Amino acid sequence: MKPSQKLLRKLYSGDNRIRLLDQKYLPRWIVILIDTFLCMSALVLTYFILANTPINFHETFSLFEQALLLLGLNVLFFFIFKTFSGIIRHSTFMDLLKLGLSSVSTSATAAVISWSYYLFGGEKIFLTTSLILYMLISFFAMLFFRIAVKESYLFMKNVSTNTIKKRVAILGVDDHTLSVGRALTTEANLPYNLVGFLSKHFDSKRYKIMGKPVIPVRENLSKTLSELDIEGVLMVSEAFTGKERNELVETCLEQHIEVLNVPSLEQWNSKEDIKNQIKPIQIEDLLERQPISINSSVIHEDLQGKTILVTGGAGSIGSEIVRQIANFEPAYIIILDQAETNLHELELYLNLNHPSLNFITELADISNMYRLELLFTKYRFDVVYHAAAYKHVPLIERNPHEAIYVNILGTVNLSVLAVNHKIDKFVMVSTDKAVNPTNVMGASKRVAEMYVQSLQNEKDVRTRFITTRFGNVLGSSGSVIPHFRKQISQGGPVTVTHRDIIRYFMTIPEACQLVLQAGTMGKGGEIFVFDMGEPVRILSLAERMIKLSGLEPYEDIDIKITGLRPGEKLFEELLNDTSTSLPTHHPKIMISKVPVGEFQMIKKQVKHIIKAATHKEDKEVVRLLKELVPEFKSNNSEFEQLDQPKS
Repeated sequence: MKPSQKLLRKLYSGDNRIRLLDQKYLPRWIVILIDTFLCMSALVLTYFILANTPINFHETFSLFEQALLLLGLNVLFFFIFKTFSGIIRHSTFMDLLKLGLSSVSTSATAAVISWSYYLFGGEKIFLTTSLILYMLISFFAMLFFRIAVKESYLFMKNVSTNTIKKRVAILGVDDHTLSVGRALTTEANLPYNLVGFLSKHFDSKRYKIMGKPVIPVRENLSKTLSELDIEGVLMVSEAFTGKERNELVETCLEQHIEVLNVPSLEQWNSKEDIKNQIKPIQIEDLLERQPISINSSVIHEDLQGKTILVTGGAGSIGSEIVRQIANFEPAYIIILDQAETNLHELELYLNLNHPSLNFITELADISNMYRLELLFTKYRFDVVYHAAAYKHVPLIERNPHEAIYVNILGTVNLSVLAVNHKIDKFVMVSTDKAVNPTNVMGASKRVAEMYVQSLQNEKDVRTRFITTRFGNVLGSSGSVIPHFRKQISQGGPVTVTHRDIIRYFMTIPEACQLVLQAGTMGKGGEIFVFDMGEPVRILSLAERMIKLSGLEPYEDIDIKITGLRPGEKLFEELLNDTSTSLPTHHPKIMISKVPVGEFQMIKKQVKHIIKAATHKEDKEVVRLLKELVPEFKSNNSEFEQLDQPKS
């Protein structure tokens, strides 16, 4: 090993190591001071370069006054172009462009001032040659400073990769945290150096576990953290309530300490390296939701040995329903979807994780009655979980006929076949947007609800039609959290449609657990509504996600208000004004009692809507939807004109 490498390794080991790489960024005021010093040096160098030449400085103002004016202009343009806002070690072309603009603007402004003074006073202030020379020297000095910092950081990072570890403390002392501590102290390849255990139940640092001190939290966590030399805190999030998790995370963020989430011992994946199981805490972990308990034995009895169809089975909800059904020993699962790639990926997942599961994937469109008839005849289903739907509000608002094909015609096809083939149970996944809909997507789902509810009351219908209705699910395709995460990773801005917009949220597993549970409870014709907890303000969600990424909202990552999208409303509802909710034996599931229309009338109107959709008559489609669903009032949409009273 080279002597220089030995020296660097010494500097990066032990408690006295140099911690330059651990700094998040150079404070902005320091960047301004350094740039100002470099500009002052450029002024001095310009003077010495020109001092021994035939070129003479103008004597209208003293050299000191000229330098002071030029320096003041330069600092002013630092603030105008925000040359100090970027992280120096991650400087980009845009940062360098800002630097160049500030230098050019400084010299150009000085030249304008000088010539203006000449026109009115007959003398110039600045020597043009000196302005050009100063501009070049100051720009290249500041450019070199940034390049030097960036290259030095990369060099030190490469040298110290194997020797620097993030100093962390574990929150709490119990079986779970001790298991995590044991892994951190025994596995050398982990990028963490355990400093100790934080606990409120010990009052002295004399206690040690695995050679690491138990650090007492005497007054409050914030004060204790401020006294510690750590970069991260490890938390077994299941050990805390939602409120406690949020308070702990806020405290850590105030101290600029990263919060890492560790699954409880029972949830550790033995196939996965522990290094990959310790991850930065996500916004999903901080939504204050109580754990959902389901009656697994009842669901098992309901699904064991059954042949089950899941439509939209490759989507975010459908695929999770498939994963959960796989644990209840069905005879066969048929997974139907028209998304080829997603269907293939789900097939690979099930082959790897559920090798004994009998399943088959079918590529099909639910609006194709002939194709569905073949499948129903071939497999003789016992249960149908209908999760196939178009759900993106702005896209459907521009293409209403497509919503009719899938959300309405697809549901009609499936429900008719379910009745004809005497299928025992048909569970449909609906949405809170079907309540007092303000967009085509919500209205189309409400029509689907009305159709299956009214069909239930027809003579000789043995199939039990059960509807489940819930709000937004975390992590589903197109949902807001993955969208925000992508925007943050790209450097922003994060876009929010309205400052006051709120939404209910539920995790995908939670929603699917309740779908399965509701499926066991339904006698037919019910709409089951899920308790979505407290609504979340989307702007606050965006701000929180930015902070969790180690950045500051509106400074490092901007948030832009873009305005409500077509069909979007500020808040969603789970029950409409005319309905009443009845409790069930499950605290998270209620029954919405809504008026059920007469089937023949609904069937006739649905036929008209489908006919208009096949002719791509979008305006007529929406008009007919409003006729069938009178509470459907368009919002921020071209179809608002249809709500105007006829003169």
